[in-house]
Formats: sequence, structure tokens, C-alpha cells
Amino acid sequence: MRLTGVLAPLPTPFDESGALDVTQLRAALPRWVVSPLTGFVVLGTNGDAGLLNEREADTVIAETRAGVPAGRTLLAGTARESTREAIAAAVRAAELGADAVLVRTPCFFKSQMTPAAFERHYLAIADASPVPVLLYNFTAATGVNLLPETVGRLAAHPKIVGIKESGSEFAQIAQIADLVAVAPPGFTVLAGSASTLQAAWSAGVSGAIVALGGLLPEAWVRLFELMRDGKHQAALLLLGIDAGYPRLPLAPAPNSAVDALHAALHAFEDVFA
Repeated sequence: MRLTGVLAPLPTPFDESGALDVTQLRAALPRWVVSPLTGFVVLGTNGDAGLLNEREADTVIAETRAGVPAGRTLLAGTARESTREAIAAAVRAAELGADAVLVRTPCFFKSQMTPAAFERHYLAIADASPVPVLLYNFTAATGVNLLPETVGRLAAHPKIVGIKESGSEFAQIAQIADLVAVAPPGFTVLAGSASTLQAAWSAGVSGAIVALGGLLPEAWVRLFELMRDGKHQAALLLLGIDAGYPRLPLAPAPNSAVDALHAALHAFEDVFA
């Protein structure tokens, strides 16, 4: 598996009571599917994976796969704090149609999350997973860091095909991107933060998994293509996709913030109309 381009981490919709809203998910998927996005990610950070139980997580994967045709990449987040449960989640995701799994670093026992612990964790998952595995490093959210040297060693495993690096430290992004030159063929580095995408692309990443890709798919694919072609231009477009309500303890954005976002992005609409 070789991943490139822009993949969107899809939100998980809930109704006002906080229940998983499958109807809303089914209604939203066609809009994303007709976009030029390379693929989609469910049950990532943007998908509120940590707020779902196992049954709900499986439902999200199954429903999304039903709406995403074969040939369009579907990644499923299967991070769990225990290696055993992460393996079980990866196996279920594969059975439900995920093309690969995205596995965030475990982080509850932070002081124990050494390079050796990460290697044990990811190698065991890769050995057992029926589908390819992507590492996922998001230090700002987890408080732990998957170091480039560890990534380099894990890249030697044939089932570990890439990493989503969501850090904001350009030096680390560049170090990880340098791994592509020496990693086995097919290992991919994907940027995971919109704010560092341009710098990450300059460092040599192959693509991106960014939340704004789901909100503004045409704009982000065009932006990626411009950067790929050396034409560094940024633009945004607001597309009205209703992703439902957040699940407690998260709260909806206030109307003032929504109005401000619309106003800030309105100027870009004509560019991508």
C-alpha cells in the first residue's frame, strides 16, 4: 500500500442526546465520496474514537465501508491502550472492510511508554493484523512521542506501511520524512496537521490526513496539488456538511464562533466554485 494525496479524517456524528447517529453518517458520506479526496479515515482523533464503545466503533467502520466504494482507501483508527485490545480492534476492522488501520500511540502509562515499549506494541499488532498498519504520533494530545529512530526501526516490518505525524516540531517531521529514503519501498509519511502541511511537504511527506480535508475537500486537494507542483498557494472553501452534535463532555461551538468561521472563509468560495 502506497498512500499519497489528501485523506480526510471523518467526524463521528451524534444526535442531540449523544447517541451515535447512523442516519447522519449515511447522509454525509455521499458528499465526501464524490469529492477528489484520496481516501477517508474513521475513528481517529477527529472521529471522537475515545468516546465510543466497541460496538459503536465497529458500526462506524461497517457503515462507512458500505458508503465508500472499493478503490477508495478507508483507514480505521484502532488504537487501544493494551496491545491485546489493539490487535482485536485491528482484526475486527479488517473483517469490516478497512483497507488499513491507523494506530495511535498508547499513552495512559506515560512513563512506561519507552521506545522499547512502542516497538513491542507495534510489532505485535503488525504481526497479527490482517491489513497494513500505519503508526500515528500525536504528542500534543497524548503527551508521549514516537521518536524518529523508533519509527525507522518499525518501518522495517513489512506490514507497517507508514506514519501519520501530527506533531508541530518541524525538525522531527523532517527527520521522519528522511526515513522514506532509507525505508523499505512503500513506507509513507503523512502530515497530520494543517498548520504544518506546507513545511511537511517541503520536507518530503507524501500526503496528509487533515481534518480540514473533510470540511474543504476540493480546496485541500487543490492545495496539495499546487504544493506538489511547486506552486505554494493556500486557499480554503467552506462546504456545508452537517456532522451532527459532539458527544459530552465536548460541547458545540458557540454561534459566534460558527459565524466568525463562515465570515473568514466566505472570501474563498468563488475560487473553488
